[in-house]
Parts: sequence; C-alpha cells; structure tokens
Amino acid sequence: MEDENVVEQVEMQCDSMERDCCVVTGGRGFAARHLVVKLIQSGRWTVRIADLGPTIVLDEDEENGILGHALKSGHAVYSGADLRDKSQLLKVFEGASVVFHMAAPNSSINSFDLHYAVTVQGTKNVINACLECKVKKLIYTSSPSVVFDGIHSIYNGDESLPYPDKHNDIYSETKAEAEALVLHSNRREGLLTCAIRPSSIFGPGDKLFVPSLVTAARAGKLKRMKICYEGILIAPSIKTILTVNDLHFIIGDGENMYDFTYVENVAHAHICAEKALDSVRADSEDSAAGKAFFITNMESMKFWEFVSSIVGGLGYQRPRIHIPLKVMMPIACMVEWIYRKLAPYGMPLPQFTPSRMRLLTCSRTFSSLRAQKLLGYAPVVPLEQGIKLTLESYSHLRADVPIIRSRNIDVPSKACKMLKNEKVANILLWRDEKKTATIAITLVTFFYLFFVSGYTVMSVIAKFLLLVALILFIHSFLPSSMFGFTIKQIPSSYFQINEENVDHVSLHLASAWNSGVFILKTLAQGKDWTLFFKTMVFLLFLKFLGAFSLSTLVGAGLIFMFTAFYIYEQKEEEIDDTLKAIAVVLSNLKELMLSKLAIRRHPH
Repeated sequence: MEDENVVEQVEMQCDSMERDCCVVTGGRGFAARHLVVKLIQSGRWTVRIADLGPTIVLDEDEENGILGHALKSGHAVYSGADLRDKSQLLKVFEGASVVFHMAAPNSSINSFDLHYAVTVQGTKNVINACLECKVKKLIYTSSPSVVFDGIHSIYNGDESLPYPDKHNDIYSETKAEAEALVLHSNRREGLLTCAIRPSSIFGPGDKLFVPSLVTAARAGKLKRMKICYEGILIAPSIKTILTVNDLHFIIGDGENMYDFTYVENVAHAHICAEKALDSVRADSEDSAAGKAFFITNMESMKFWEFVSSIVGGLGYQRPRIHIPLKVMMPIACMVEWIYRKLAPYGMPLPQFTPSRMRLLTCSRTFSSLRAQKLLGYAPVVPLEQGIKLTLESYSHLRADVPIIRSRNIDVPSKACKMLKNEKVANILLWRDEKKTATIAITLVTFFYLFFVSGYTVMSVIAKFLLLVALILFIHSFLPSSMFGFTIKQIPSSYFQINEENVDHVSLHLASAWNSGVFILKTLAQGKDWTLFFKTMVFLLFLKFLGAFSLSTLVGAGLIFMFTAFYIYEQKEEEIDDTLKAIAVVLSNLKELMLSKLAIRRHPH
C-alpha cells in the first residue's frame, strides 16, 4: 500500500509540473536504474532511458513500481541505442536539455577493442550528439580508478591527482580517456559538462559485487550437499540447508582502507551535479562545470571489514585466514600469462589476475570535499543503513535459504566418475574430512620414512616388505580382543591370487604388448602422422618424468591425489573451459604442422 501511495503522489506531482526532457544512457545499469527512479520522483523530468536492448524488460518490482507507472503514463520512455552509432543517439537526444552519460561495458570484460569502441568512441559520439542537439548539460559517470595505477595506495585523494602513466586495467584506461574528453568539451557551443567519480558502488539491484561474494561464500561444500531440487527438499534432516565453505581467505594484511558508496547516494550526486551546472555561474571559480568530483559515503572502512559485514550479514562465515600478497601474486601472474596465450582461442577471463589482487590489497580512499562545496552533495543514506538495506534486498541469498537447482545435485560429479570407486572418491574428494586427513597423514608418514631419506627403488621395496613382514608377524601373536577392540586374524587365502585374476592380468599384458607392436608397425609405414605426434608427446612426457627422482615423483603424486580431484570438482566448468581452449590450440597446431608436412611431401 505504501508503494502505491508513493507512486500516486509522484504521478500527481508530475502532472502538476511542466517537465523538461533528460536522457540516461546505460539506463538499465545498476546505478542508472536508481537515478532513473529519482529523476521520475523529482517530478521535473520526462526521462528517456537509453540502453543497448531493443526493448525494455522490467523486473516484477519495477513493473508495479514507479518506473512501470512512469512508462505507462509517458513520464518515462525507453529507447534502444548503441553508443557506437551516432545517428541513433541523435534521435534519442533530440529535444533533451540534460544527458546523464552512465553507459559503459562490464569492467570484467578484458577486451580493449570493446572498451575503446564503447567508452571512448561512444563518448565522442555522445558529446557530438549533445552539441548537434543543443543539449545544455552533460554529466559523465566516471570512476576513481582513472587516477589509480594499480601499485600505489591512495589515502584521502582529491581531484588534484593526475591520471597515471599506466592504469591498472583496460577499463580504467578507457574511462580516463573518456572523462578527459567530456571535461575538455565544457563550454563548447554552450554545453556544460562535469564528471562524477563514485567509489565502489553497492546496494539493492547490484548483480556483480554482492552476488560474487555470495558465490564465493557458497563455494566449497555446495556440490556435496543435498539441497533443494526444483523446490522439493531432498534432505529435510539437514538443519541448515546452506552451511557451506565460506570465503576463507583475506589477501594481504587486511588493513587496506576503502570508500564504499551506497547506490542511492550515487544517484543523489548526479542530481546535485545537474543542479550545480548553472550557466549563470559557469565562468566563476565556484562553478562545477569542467570539473571532476569524487563521490563517497564519507565513511571509509577496511575493505575486508566491509566484505565481512556483507558475507556475515547473509549468514556465511566471515573470512579469517590471511594469505600474503607475495604468495598470491606469482600465481596470479602465471594465470594471467596463460590467459594471454589462450584468450584468442576462447579462454574466459579469469578472476584471479594481478590487477584484481592489487585492488584487493591497496587502500583507496577519496575526499568528497569538492563535491560538498561545489555540488552541495552530502550522503543521504549512511553507510551502516546502506549495508542494512542491501542485506535486506538480498534475503533470497541468505545462507539459510534453500537454493533451487535445475539438476539433481546427487548425480555424481565428473571427478567422482573419473575415480570410479566410491570409497576412493569419498577420500580424495574430502567428503569425510577426518578419514581423508588420517589417510593423507599416514601416506605422508610412509613417504617420509621410505622416500625422503634418498633410498634407491630396490631399498624402498625391501624396506617396505620388511615392515609388512614385521607387522604380520606381530599380528599373528595378538589375542582375538584387546582393550575392547576385536582383532580379526588374517587368513592365508587373503594373500593368494586366484587363477581368474591371473588370467585377467595376463590378458591385459598381452593386449598392451600387441597394441604396442601395432603402433610400431603403423609408425614404420610412415602414414599416420597423428599417431606419430601422440607417440612423440607420450615419450617426451616419460623423458620429462625421468628427469626427476623417485621421491620427487611420489611426493608430487601424493599432492596431486589429494588436491587435483577436489579442485576439479569445485571448479569443474572453469577447468573444462580452459581445457577446451588448450585442446583448440593443440588441434590448430597439429593441423598447421600436418599441412606443412603434406606440402613438403607433395610439392607442386
């Protein structure tokens, strides 16, 4: 009822006022949606929402809210427009007096061509369209990252900070170039411009930051849990449906400070900027025109404390284990190097990159004094309240809310199918932590006793058989029960091999020998190049293994067993995508070599 009353009040206010026209580019983005609603609520504007989609698709709450009613009444209009096409922008900007330019590609997309075309070339088109359509004001949504080099922390930085020689990523580099274009266009043919730099936006409707935190919090035991399937509870005995492995790690010392800005404050800052761009004061020192402004909640806090407040507020365990940046950075650099090599073949951008490691460990706080003085900006929602409102809006992502999955979680994972034996899978996939840890410690102990000391293969075998003989000899003297435990005697038949097993092993050996002979015969004919390459790769791999000692190979094998299958089960999709990309690279390389060999064998 309250929402309906608000909508009715806004409509009455709008009907009683003469409205100007404003445009919001990227109007379906996270912060832009909040700005659109605030502009409608003000009653001053007919809002043109410009975005890439041909039509607007409203969420359920939008359909019945202020935006839905404004679209029906004509107080808001949607227009599909591509920033890369100036002709489309001219149609949208016609008759508008103000443009809020908020459109930008997703910062996680690592494509220079896309960012440059949309952010830089698109902004040039926006400026030119504003000039041709006689738009009076242009407010550009920039980012504090335009002054961040990815190395040095920023403490209470103000607008005197220059653009760095090298930015942390493509997104920041192109945003800086676009911001400079907007500010340099100030007062061209009467157009007044300014740039807003909101720091780390959060709030209801965010589809990136908070959901990614929840995804990380849920990673770990999620695939092993019995959860809801198509709305039907599979395991009602589980008290908490999502008691999962949460965000465990804090990268760095956890002391780095950040400025987080509640999304409604960002929308409010844009409206303050529009009011401050007064042509009467455009040439005065106190004018907002031609300037950039840092926008924050004016309540800096530790980055990892904010993450903890979101994750903990949704019922997940807060991060608690510190990992030094020096440990993580070499791994991140290796991941980035692999991505650069495989990106042309379809490998998706990894989340684990040096630039993101720096963002997680550097301090970035900014002063909003200029915005206070020249825009009249002050946060309308305090940080604590903003966090509370954000948590309330994501109640469906709480740890105690069942997840609806489209497939049965009880279907064995690929890692489980690879291991085949259920008992082995339960151990190597850490489904029983105590049992897995016990076996792992036992194997590590054996590894230390038999291999670390540098014994030869024969001495290791002899030492192992000696230990087995000693255990069996002692076992034969033990009583049937001891300290309340039943001790079963091991029958001699336990060590015997029946004829069926001998025949089975013999057949396998004979089959392997015959396969080897067939491969040698085929290679001798010199026709099957694919088989030749496979054989070469296999022999090179054996040569590679031969360069290591037996103890090194056994140690690496132990680590691989207890980590590789577990990691694969948790990151199945990402690893499969990477392997597919590698397979494409190898396939292309093989085809290239085969084509060259064919040309040499059959020259024209």
